[in-house]
Amino acid sequence: MAANVSLINRVFARVEVKLILAWLVLIVVTTFLDPSRSYLENPKAAAEPILRQAVFLGFFALGSAVIIISGGIDLSSGAVIALSATVFSCLLVLLDPEGAATGELQTWVVICAVLGALFSGVVAGTLNAWLITGVGLPPFIATLATMVGLRSFSRGLLGAVTQGSSQISFPSCKPVRELFKDVSYVSIVFVIFAIGMWFLMSRTVVGRHLHAMGGNETAAKLSGIRTDRLKWLAYVIGATSASIMGIVYFADQGSAKPDVLARGYELNAIAAAVIGGCSLAGGVGTIPGTVLGCLFLRSVMDAVNKVVEIGADIFEGMIVGFVVVLAVTFSQRESTGKQRIYFATPIGWTAAPILGAIGGLSTVFFFREKEGFAMWQPIAVGLFVTAVLVARGVIELSRGKRAAAGSQSGKEITGQ
Repeated sequence: MAANVSLINRVFARVEVKLILAWLVLIVVTTFLDPSRSYLENPKAAAEPILRQAVFLGFFALGSAVIIISGGIDLSSGAVIALSATVFSCLLVLLDPEGAATGELQTWVVICAVLGALFSGVVAGTLNAWLITGVGLPPFIATLATMVGLRSFSRGLLGAVTQGSSQISFPSCKPVRELFKDVSYVSIVFVIFAIGMWFLMSRTVVGRHLHAMGGNETAAKLSGIRTDRLKWLAYVIGATSASIMGIVYFADQGSAKPDVLARGYELNAIAAAVIGGCSLAGGVGTIPGTVLGCLFLRSVMDAVNKVVEIGADIFEGMIVGFVVVLAVTFSQRESTGKQRIYFATPIGWTAAPILGAIGGLSTVFFFREKEGFAMWQPIAVGLFVTAVLVARGVIELSRGKRAAAGSQSGKEITGQ
């Protein structure tokens, strides 16, 4: 009996199981709040865009997960997507101008363009690794610099090839675009890619070394692990996965516009990895968890679109930020095994009414256009959130006093 309980506890302690349960709860809540009941009325049509966007996010989120597990961070993946899309489109124009204009591209031209785009990812990853290992910049600063620099370089490259144009457009309704628009084909490629990443991180010596380096780089060096080479590998994997998405996004959208393409996407990739259980401190994380994190994050965004309807894109960032804070909070608590004090401090008591006010205002933002909305509702929500957080602070304060009393009693007994 005890063995069964222990097994159940181990199963439900896994981040993948928690994400699946959280996703199911999200689907039920969205179905209840969605006035169109689209999940029930037409589940296939409702599921396809979620799966499609989760797969798109998944490619470069898995690359970001590898970097985070290895102890780094990558802010340049959005810029690498823009760069690879630009390189891909420019090569199409340079190698086959007539075919690029009509959409009737030769196979060898497409293959060369794909290889060129992937090579641009390898170059970007190598540049990041050199700035970190050679120049000695912190990963945040190094990838912040390449985030800005690579996007600017992409705009310059596009302008040079097109003689001043800010984008390259691709004809619609052509075989290449139709291939990438079919979610089944892209999903198959993603599944193969995810399995490859899972095998690398879970079943190879390189994967174990990446985890070890992320957990303690100094100890990894002392044990003989070549950390510089591992960092290069991690950042090349991250940038190459982003370059794959540059090709896919160009084919999907039909144009390369590096000034706006994939802007801010790197934050979604990091968010998906964190939600999937990757620790920003490094050394912790799984590929299946990241995949589920992508699905959960895209489902949250879809839920916001269905519930809010008008102006939903305005609130996506706020919801994603809230979900990431929750994910990091719970992962930190589980990794330390200690009860953290959130509100039983001077700053915490101040934060409680602030969060309550945010909750009330968010209710106004989300539901002001809904039938039956009244101003007492956001006021009640704000007061309720504040009361719950203050109660949490009181519990933390009481728990702290009991712990202090117990510690004092232990000292007295030891002294006797």
